[in-house]
Amino acid sequence: MQDISGSGGGLADRTVRLNIERQDNPRSKPYWEEFELRWRPGMNVISAFMDIAMNPVNRHGKQTMPITYDSNCLEEVCGSCAMRINGQAAMACSSLIDKLEQPIRLEPLSRFPVVRDLAVDRSVLFENLKQVKAWVPVDGTYDLGAGPRIDPAVQEQAYPLSRCISCCLCMEVCPQFPEPTRFVGAAIINQVRLFNLHPTGAHLRQERLTAMMSDGGIHECSYAGNCVQICPKNIPLTTSISIVYGQVMKQAIGDLFQKPELTSARKEPGLR
Repeated sequence: MQDISGSGGGLADRTVRLNIERQDNPRSKPYWEEFELRWRPGMNVISAFMDIAMNPVNRHGKQTMPITYDSNCLEEVCGSCAMRINGQAAMACSSLIDKLEQPIRLEPLSRFPVVRDLAVDRSVLFENLKQVKAWVPVDGTYDLGAGPRIDPAVQEQAYPLSRCISCCLCMEVCPQFPEPTRFVGAAIINQVRLFNLHPTGAHLRQERLTAMMSDGGIHECSYAGNCVQICPKNIPLTTSISIVYGQVMKQAIGDLFQKPELTSARKEPGLR
């Protein structure tokens, strides 16, 4: 086995070196802190954080605070542990120490406000999801019964889209997000396509597409293609963007021809 720690000796002598960008609160200045841990087989970035939490001492032997970060499932499902690892946006739980060049440089996502250390505020994602009504409307005061049957071909088309874990990696690498355009990001557009495919979700199709025409909508996409390359779930994001763009254009043309008729009817009620 190759010794990537840079130190000689056997496996018992191997260490893991981390260089972590830290920030005590949203208003304080960031700073760097180095750690050196004993190497263990199968380590990932999250397990390294756990080792630091058990013994929060930095590389210079100074007592410090455990690293603050977001994490939950530890198996690339929840999407919460996204960060920059050696300059690349990635999921910490699936980033194996043995595959990373040392010292490993860890930084928070750069497109979101820092809460503390590597934890960031991703509430803009959920606000944008609310803007496009990314849900199936099933509210009612009585049992609505079984939902509509979905064609297997539609199910096959929708499944890859449903794998989004809200990790925000596509937003992190997007040159348009969030400034200066306030672009909502590829993940949001993908959800518009997903819920427009659902027979019940399609009831809100017009409202979703109208939202896509507003500030920060689909017209702000520069088609850089970074999103589809970084997505940990291999979602066809650029395909979703192209399809939703076509849906938006079709609705915009329809609105263009409908609005003059409605305006004319309102202005000349006596001509009936």
